[in-house]
This record gives sequence, C-alpha cells and structure tokens, in this order.
Amino acid sequence: MKELKEILNTVIKEKKGYITFLTGAGISAESGIPTYRSIDGIWIKGTKYHKPEEFGTYKYFSKNQEEVWQYNLFWKKLIEEAQPNSGHFAITEMEKLLGERFKLITQNIDGLHQRSGTQKVYEIHGSKQKVRCSKECSEPINVPDNITFKEYTEDLTPDDIDNLKCKKCGNWLRPHTLWFDESYNEKYYHFDTAYDIADNTDILFVIGTSGSTALPVNIVETVKIRAKWIVLINPESDTYFDYILRGSKTLHSIQESSSVALPQLKNMIEEVINS
Repeated sequence: MKELKEILNTVIKEKKGYITFLTGAGISAESGIPTYRSIDGIWIKGTKYHKPEEFGTYKYFSKNQEEVWQYNLFWKKLIEEAQPNSGHFAITEMEKLLGERFKLITQNIDGLHQRSGTQKVYEIHGSKQKVRCSKECSEPINVPDNITFKEYTEDLTPDDIDNLKCKKCGNWLRPHTLWFDESYNEKYYHFDTAYDIADNTDILFVIGTSGSTALPVNIVETVKIRAKWIVLINPESDTYFDYILRGSKTLHSIQESSSVALPQLKNMIEEVINS
C-alpha cells in the first residue's frame, strides 16, 4: 500500500485528470447479490435451463415476455433485500473527498451505489430500478410501485401483466438493462461519456470485475494506452484484466475484497489530501 500512497500523492497533488472507479459484480456480491457467472449465480438460480447469452437477449424477451419478467421480478426481490456494504460507502466518501475529479462508472444494475449515497453514477449496463417501453415509445421511468416481487417459481398474475404494459402504447415494458444482443449507446448506457472519462483519467480503479464485457475492457485499454495508472482490486488474480495488463509498468494490483480494500483506500486518499 505504501507504493500506492505515493502514486496517489502524485496524482492528487497534480490536480489534472479524473480519478475514476470502474465497478463490477464483485462489489455487490459482498451485499449478497450473486455474480452472473458464479456457481450460485443469478442466471443459474433464475433460469435453470438457459445460458445467459440465450436468455438475456431482446430476441428471447420478444417471444417470452412473461418468463423474462418472472425472472426479473425475482431479481428485483434480491436487490431490494440487499444492502450497500462498506465498499459502497467508502466510494461515497471518496466522492466527497475528490469532488469534480471523482468519476464512477459501474457495470452493476442494482442501484446499491446510489443507495449508499454516491451522487454521480454512470450505469453502463442500465438499471433494474427502471423500465422502458419495449417499442421505445417513451423515456425510461422508475419501476412502478404496483409491480411486485416474485419468487422465480411464481407465475405472473393478470394484474402483474397489466402493470407491465406501457400506459402510452399498450406494449410490454422491458427492464432498462443492456441485453447480450444489444449495443451500447449514449442515450441509455453512457457510451460516449465513458470513453470521454477514460480519455481524461489519471488513475483508474478497477473493482470486482473480471473483464467479460466489451465497454469495461475498452475503458481499461484506453487508460492503458495513455500510460496512466490502473489499480486492480479483486481477490482473484487470473482475470482478463490481469492478462491484458501483465507487464504494464503502470499497473498496481490489490488482491483483497472491495469491502476491505476500499475503506483503506479512502483513508489513504484522505491522508494525502490533508497532508
């Protein structure tokens, strides 16, 4: 950690680019939300007979709306029962310390960063807290209060189905999340903004993500090309990010859980700022 503190001292005292945090499913796993690809992952629990790349698509939804919503309402139940952990709260405190230089890009769709108090969050995979018309006739809205939780074995009721229809055009609402057969865009998923942040980042903290989706990988690659600092925070050391950054002189790796490492990082940043 001593080396990292020296890096932070240089970055913070220069007062130039962004200090950016990129978070993935690992930080939420410590709040009890299974990661997508773990052995007890949400795809396995919620969709026993499907692979994520098959089930998590607009194509599948367009033919099986009730089944997909049954799964998503189970997801909603898991999210509502989860609570932000010390890693989430540490990020909130770092936002306060760093001000405008702080940027948070998250792959997570659970809203735990916002619930911990972080103000500015760029959700590049969307949010389970919102829905939008499947025919795109209107802007995303918060999940209506009359849409209730489900166990993944529960069928939708006629009232559920009615509540899951767009009030403007009558078509199905859909979760406001990026599916596997869809592309990133700025309107819904901050595509251009994420690249702009990466282009202007001095140090990037990559937290609880292995590098299995395109935009996060490109963010890391962009920062790497600029020869700026990248800090991996992950108890695992064999992720795709470890692979593509191997040998990089600007890489710093912390093999700790986010709930352990982030409070320590917050204290370090506070010490540098107050020194």
